[in-house]
Amino acid sequence: MLRFFLTMLILSLPLSAAAETVRLGDRFYDIQLPAQAKGAPLILALHGGGGSPEQFASASGFGRAATRAGYAVVFPAGSSRRGDRLLTWNGGYCCGYAARAGGDDLAFLTAVIEDAQDRFWVDGTRIYITGMSNGSIMAETFAARNPDRVRAVAGVAGTMDTGRIRVKGAVPALIIHGTADTMVPYDGGRGDTSLTRTDFASVASVVQAFLAPWGGGLLQSTRQIDRRDDGTSVTVTDFKKGAKVVLRLMTVEGGAHHWPGGRKARQDSGKTEEIDANREILRFFALQP
Repeated sequence: MLRFFLTMLILSLPLSAAAETVRLGDRFYDIQLPAQAKGAPLILALHGGGGSPEQFASASGFGRAATRAGYAVVFPAGSSRRGDRLLTWNGGYCCGYAARAGGDDLAFLTAVIEDAQDRFWVDGTRIYITGMSNGSIMAETFAARNPDRVRAVAGVAGTMDTGRIRVKGAVPALIIHGTADTMVPYDGGRGDTSLTRTDFASVASVVQAFLAPWGGGLLQSTRQIDRRDDGTSVTVTDFKKGAKVVLRLMTVEGGAHHWPGGRKARQDSGKTEEIDANREILRFFALQP
């Protein structure tokens, strides 16, 4: 009787309380749902290289923040020769096994969207995408190739291959990147702690790539965030088309390779307290309803 009661209690919990894992061929994704899942907008959140859906969800806390705001959040899994461990994304010039194997992650992410729409009744016309590091590279690449499908993209600490990838249409973008990032350097190239031989694109080139489809007449404004004594500050540069913010660049001065506000890393290792990536991403996505 007690076992039955506990089972019924677990089944009655709101779906946002835990992630549900869905197998899709030889890959999988985790999904967290808001209280009202039917018709909810969908965010794809992509882990970094060597990470996993569970690891990224835990380290960032993004799923909990996004479901509270009414979004459904999918954490797709990259690929690896080690099964469900040390997963990476094929972002073109990065990273690891996924890039070497030439996996079609653009097609996989499309399949994830369609499966989540069919299985959980989320709104397949309101798609947002974000990611960290290798996941940011993949998120930006997907948005660049699918501007008609993505309402907005947010990349943290990762730059897509702007030498080969053209943004095919206007898609609003948020870019968060630290100037002291030694894994994916802010100014491009290869950093002291880069885990690949890739010469990464600069943040400036990603900004220009996403601005190009919007054409001329953009208004630029800049503001500073420096409220904490943590060795960092944030320069926020907005580019507007009329009243619409079409690109926001958040340069973390002194910031390293981190998800701002996440649990990973010590405060003295270039982790900023000035902003919280979850809050900034959701705030930006809300500007693109």
